[in-house]
Amino acid sequence: MALLNRQQQQTYIQQPQPKVPERPVQQPTPRPSKRILSKGERVLLVAMVTIIALLSVMNLNTQSAINTTSVEIQNIENKIDETKKQNAELSIEVSELSTYERIWNKAKELGLKLNEKNVKVVSGQ
Repeated sequence: MALLNRQQQQTYIQQPQPKVPERPVQQPTPRPSKRILSKGERVLLVAMVTIIALLSVMNLNTQSAINTTSVEIQNIENKIDETKKQNAELSIEVSELSTYERIWNKAKELGLKLNEKNVKVVSGQ
């Protein structure tokens, strides 16, 4: 039985197959290269990226300069505040040292006497 099946398969395979008419061979047409960007577009793209990069660097430089100036301003304002405090303390010290009693006591220590003939009265404003 196996032999019979094998013979049938061989006869099936050996049968001539109908000829398919051949298609004419077409010459492959040269396709234009499918580039995404042309040369001009590439140049424009590179120029645009360069300009954006330069503007970004300039922006960072400006922000850095602003930050540095802000720090300097803050330091100067701190110095101004310290100077104002010192001026206020010195004003208080001047007012304490210029009291009439203190001046009179200093004058007595130095041996000065009050001579009413030499005293001139100035009217206040």
